[in-house]
Amino acid sequence: MSTKQKIALVAVDLGYGHQRAAFALRHLDRRGKMTLANNYVGIPVSDKETWDAGRRPYEIISRAKRIPLLGDFLFWFMDQMQKISDFYPRRNLIKQSLQLKVNVRMIKKRNWGKHMIDSLDKENLPMLTTFFTIAYMAEEFGYRNDIYLVVCDADVSRAWAAPNSTTSKIKYLVPNRRVYERLQLYGVSRENIFFTGFPLPPENLGKSNLNIIRHDLAARLKNLDPNNRYISKYKKTIAEHLKDCKLPKSATHPLTITFTVGGAGAQREMGIQIVSALKKKLEGGEVRINLIAGIHDSVRDYFERSVIGLGLKSVLNKNIFILYEPKREKYFEEFNRIMRITDVLWTKPSELSFYSALGIPIIMTEPLGSQEKFNRKWLKNIGSGLDQENVSYANEWLFDWLNSGWLAEAAMQGFLEAPKFGAFNIEKVINGELDVEEQDVILQY
Repeated sequence: MSTKQKIALVAVDLGYGHQRAAFALRHLDRRGKMTLANNYVGIPVSDKETWDAGRRPYEIISRAKRIPLLGDFLFWFMDQMQKISDFYPRRNLIKQSLQLKVNVRMIKKRNWGKHMIDSLDKENLPMLTTFFTIAYMAEEFGYRNDIYLVVCDADVSRAWAAPNSTTSKIKYLVPNRRVYERLQLYGVSRENIFFTGFPLPPENLGKSNLNIIRHDLAARLKNLDPNNRYISKYKKTIAEHLKDCKLPKSATHPLTITFTVGGAGAQREMGIQIVSALKKKLEGGEVRINLIAGIHDSVRDYFERSVIGLGLKSVLNKNIFILYEPKREKYFEEFNRIMRITDVLWTKPSELSFYSALGIPIIMTEPLGSQEKFNRKWLKNIGSGLDQENVSYANEWLFDWLNSGWLAEAAMQGFLEAPKFGAFNIEKVINGELDVEEQDVILQY
């Protein structure tokens, strides 16, 4: 993919979500990579301290979620700061939230982010960011060119709309219709909202005909429906949407599950519970599992120790793989590669909910935070996400789901219902090529 108009791409090193979205758009940046607002060469000490002070409580509380009662209380308290209001009844929600007020106050009082904004402004390029605070910094400090904000969840709190929402020049690139409508309740002008879809990695999409997705989905469906219950019932629909990609006569690889932990390293124990439940099938080569440790060596070490402790050292790096990469960009590259051979994605309903559009069924762990509850609701509404059952008995219920064709159905539902063209549409918006008529067509998706 290439673009006519280059941009300044800015993300933040807080968890994975904001960077994952930006990584899929790196081809738009004038240097082919993102600027990290909280970790770039030359960042003022005061700015770095402010970013770090905001990140530490989230990471500590996310890890403390595993502590009974205390962890739940601390997480509940933090979540109240970023809680998303009920959508109905439709009403005016322009009033600023406490989270938004605190953010804006720090920007104004401490000149937080001014150094970065002034430096980028000299390049006179449109800015595209995946974190709302950066967009507010740009507007506060007089960024001259366009400011684009990519929304990374299926619904958002008031903090995602500018404090001066009715007059702000920020343009929003949103993943679904709910966010499109929600931002209008927050006072954002309809003309400044573009329903693009979440930016999925181009290396997992293929060309505009989505040839890579279709190829991968064809191989995946045989694994997800070993008894052909879904495939035989909907073979015409499947053939119509797979186009030139034919279903293989038999599975081409063992059932492959990818389990992810969050950016703070939470839920690592669950990955080992899954391995324990599927131990016999892993030993027999019926199943492969990818344990995603991300950038955390402590999570990698925990996975390795636990797998060996279960007596599975012989299948480590054979049917059990651990993905650890200290550099985030390398991690994202490897993760996207693994997605192409993944049959089931087991994760909390984070920004990875949008990866259901790749034709991957999602088994959902407990949502962490208000936005993930709405992501979960969205996945269930489109039929591409299923709540996990008791993990200890995954060797039973997971294979019941396979034998019934439910996971194949969830894979197709994600491919059919979740927006897939986010990266393409965002490029069109940047180039001024997404006209009103095309926007209306997308809204009818």
